[in-house]
Amino acid sequence: MGPTLIFIPARYASSRFPGKPLAQIAGVTGISRSLIERTYEAAVSAGGVDAVYVTTDDERIAAAARSVGADVVMTSSECRNGTERCAEALEVLGHDEAVVINVQGDAPLTPQWYIEALIDVMATRPEVDVATPVIRASGAHLEKLRQDRKAGRVGGTTAAFTRTGRALYFSKEPIPFVGEPVAPEAPSPVFHHVGIYAYRSAVLRSYIALEQGPYEKLEGLEQLRFIENDIDVHCVEVDARGREFWELNNPSDIVIIEEIMRREGLE
Repeated sequence: MGPTLIFIPARYASSRFPGKPLAQIAGVTGISRSLIERTYEAAVSAGGVDAVYVTTDDERIAAAARSVGADVVMTSSECRNGTERCAEALEVLGHDEAVVINVQGDAPLTPQWYIEALIDVMATRPEVDVATPVIRASGAHLEKLRQDRKAGRVGGTTAAFTRTGRALYFSKEPIPFVGEPVAPEAPSPVFHHVGIYAYRSAVLRSYIALEQGPYEKLEGLEQLRFIENDIDVHCVEVDARGREFWELNNPSDIVIIEEIMRREGLE
């Protein structure tokens, strides 16, 4: 299978939150650390990984990553999303056979077992070329997703998939439609997509040459390019184990993430 590599793609010029990887987040101790540092710590905590790299086109992000001991791969500013940045980093490193784990640079609350679940699938399911984790949303979690949309914020992504895990669609709208109320602690039919991907090197290399389809352009979701080009994406349901998951998509998410970290005793 070759080495298992984690890439953390990070860019400065985000339209919704410029400079997001350098945003400061305080944990239960009150000490603030940058988003890129916290994401790197989440990545290196996973077992079964041969190397972890931050990949970016910005020297400020590179400097922040190196200051905490991260290896950095510089990539071009032409990359349109994290998957393209991972594909370019793979070419820079020159690995012919590898499994690449893309840990998005905006997910400091990613438990290591989410990453390890993907590594396990790629090791035991040779027919899977692309995999990504999903967690079942509680009623309270679903309501947060709905409130983001009502407020006009682009928040978390949701996923629909078959009984065997083959992804049908990903959306920034909560899907499927749930007409009945869901109690805050009860499980809902909605699955929150966790922005981590595992790719085999061959399919990752092919990504840049794939045509962008209308759904990827409309939703702004990179994983839809695989689906629109008939490449299966395998959804892996992971157990939250009582941990709450939330991504930093907008400046307002910092408060939510800090509250979760204080509540769960995370430094």
